[in-house]
Amino acid sequence: MAAELTVPQLSAKHRPTLDQALSAIRSRAYWSPHPEHPKAYGETAPADGLAAFEALRGTRLDLGQPGTDGWTGAEVSPYGPELGVEYPHVDPDVLLPAMKAGMGAWRDAGPEARALVCIEILARISARTHEFAHAVMHTSGQAFMMAFQAGGPHAQDRGLEAVAYAYEEQTRVPGQADWSKPQGKKDPLQLGKTFTAVPRGIALMIGCNTFPTWNGYPGLFASLATGNAVLVKPHPRAVLPLALTVKVAREVLAEAGFDPNLVALAVERPGEGIAKTLAVRPEIKLIDYTGSTEFGDWLETNARQAQVYTEKAGVNTVVLDSTDNYKGMLSNLAFSLSLYSGQMCTTPQNLLIPRDGIATDAGHKTYDEVVADLAASVGGLLGDDARANALLGALVNPDVKTRLEAAAALGEVALASREVVNPEFPDAVVRTPVMVKLDAAKADPEAPYLSECFGPVSFAVAVDTTADALDLLRRTVREKGAMTVGAYTTSPDTERAVEEVCLEESAQLSLNLTGGVFVNQTAAFSDFHGSGGNPAANAALCDGAFVANRFRVVEVRRQA
Repeated sequence: MAAELTVPQLSAKHRPTLDQALSAIRSRAYWSPHPEHPKAYGETAPADGLAAFEALRGTRLDLGQPGTDGWTGAEVSPYGPELGVEYPHVDPDVLLPAMKAGMGAWRDAGPEARALVCIEILARISARTHEFAHAVMHTSGQAFMMAFQAGGPHAQDRGLEAVAYAYEEQTRVPGQADWSKPQGKKDPLQLGKTFTAVPRGIALMIGCNTFPTWNGYPGLFASLATGNAVLVKPHPRAVLPLALTVKVAREVLAEAGFDPNLVALAVERPGEGIAKTLAVRPEIKLIDYTGSTEFGDWLETNARQAQVYTEKAGVNTVVLDSTDNYKGMLSNLAFSLSLYSGQMCTTPQNLLIPRDGIATDAGHKTYDEVVADLAASVGGLLGDDARANALLGALVNPDVKTRLEAAAALGEVALASREVVNPEFPDAVVRTPVMVKLDAAKADPEAPYLSECFGPVSFAVAVDTTADALDLLRRTVREKGAMTVGAYTTSPDTERAVEEVCLEESAQLSLNLTGGVFVNQTAAFSDFHGSGGNPAANAALCDGAFVANRFRVVEVRRQA
């Protein structure tokens, strides 16, 4: 097929971005090519993006995919409105062979061409960030500004980061080499060798409800940049952001002279559960999944023909030992507990506090005082309904509301949840966090704090000493996993002890955060999201291990 976008054109446009991304993953310094502020996209971009989103509602999104055997779609915004978008339902027996057909040319294009095409896809998505933000907001329940940033530039950063790692790993080996082995007085043995990065096959990306783009883009672009075709299976309540992504990817691939079927969409009918069916098909060689531990474990056990990358549930913990900025600690924790109603895989759940209290710059604070002050800090942060709506967003599904309401019966309530009315979206379910006091001395293998309670629920757990807190931290990470660990201490010895636990149990640690960086936020090109070393996830976003097994190097030797 004729290419409207040539590799030289793409190189002139995007090679500097690729080089900067490669530099960033090596230096780990701050860098992002995607602006965080809505005004950076042009004066008319906010209105244009909203109009584009509204124009999608009640329409049929035809991607021109082979194997379309019907239409489906039943998304309802957590804010209330029905989206009414219909998507193609596919017959995998027709679609998967069509996806495989274009892989040879995509493989032969080489790592650089693939990376440049991927960056062009991301650039076009970036230009539509406002539209994507509304799509993310109305499928995840994130407040608009969070949907804009996390669903837009931060997600695009993670996709670009995956492209950079993919390029780096594929180009470690040269494309060709002349090999000559001396033989003394005889002529040397001489061979010409070529080395080609070859894809594993078709990748299946199983999207999540809460962060469809942020969690979806790393796997999607890591697989595509390493030569694989990618089948995107969105969460049934969060289809639109990934359907738009697929649409853009197919357009760019076609314009660059490649088969658009290298990226395709698989949307399920209500209750169909096609993820399980697709996951065990022999054509599927890679799987990326974010979601429940139960289904993640099922994939790892049953999708034996595929390399499976999972991010599952964990129990995130903060150890409170001491602080020289009590007010800053409370403020930082309050924001972390409130952001997006605690519906982040990185949100703290367990706050481990010595029962005799902690030393602070405001004097000694007892356990009860720390809990009461933190509850007051959360209450103050969310006391104004307008600010509360901007931070909390909406509960993503009824299960979160059920867990929130049940949490109040688990122990003494230190902070009660309250209902917040969203005047713009009166049907939105908005709730402030609940905080429950529990005691680790009451040894109970079924204690609520030993399992993830996803949503705006936290447990203030009284422990005998900081040493006991570290023992509980170690046990929790080892048995349940953790995406994040936080700690507050003014003691160098305690700091080293916390760090040692996290190094041994492979948990990402944040120490003494009291400013504008929070334990539940990670920055692409610098921070690793998850470690792959504890039960919460078997991969990190993003590192060399996340991309290196998505391709193999095949060597051809020729007699010189």
